[in-house]
This record gives sequence, structure tokens and C-alpha cells, in this order.
Amino acid sequence: MNDLLPILNIFSVSEMNPALMALALALPILPNLWSIWHSYKHEFTSPMEKYGWMLAGVMLPVIGGILYLLFGFRRTTGLAPWAKPPQQRG
Repeated sequence: MNDLLPILNIFSVSEMNPALMALALALPILPNLWSIWHSYKHEFTSPMEKYGWMLAGVMLPVIGGILYLLFGFRRTTGLAPWAKPPQQRG
């Protein structure tokens, strides 16, 4: 099989650097973690929209985070009052 498709040698587990493998496994998770954190700390027009974006980040592993990056974070109305720095809390 490797003779037919030499590109598959890149994905050989025995030859891959462990740090590179950890990075390749963690990279798709980062948009989801960021989307959950960002939607938790920011206000939306309705609480249901906020919870919907948080659920999308949890239930749709890679797609939810990418969708939030494309559409969700622009729909926020600012930081939640409890998430603001003490100087900005009024």
C-alpha cells in the first residue's frame, strides 16, 4: 500500500514525533475550547442563543468551533458584567 500511496508515510505512527502527534491531535480541539470560553464570557441578544453556541461547541466537536468562529462571535453584544475588569464595572 505504501508503494502505491507514498503520502501515507507521513501518517505512520511509528515514525512520527510524539510532540508533533500531540499537536496534530490538539489542534482541532482549540476552536471548540475557545468558542465555549468566549460564548460563556460574552452576552448575546438572548440567553438561548448563548446556550445554543455553547452546546454547538460541546456537541459538534470540530464543526461547532469553526461555525462559532465564522458566525457566532460577531453576534455578541459585549462582555458579561461579571467578566469585566473591576475598573470597568459600573
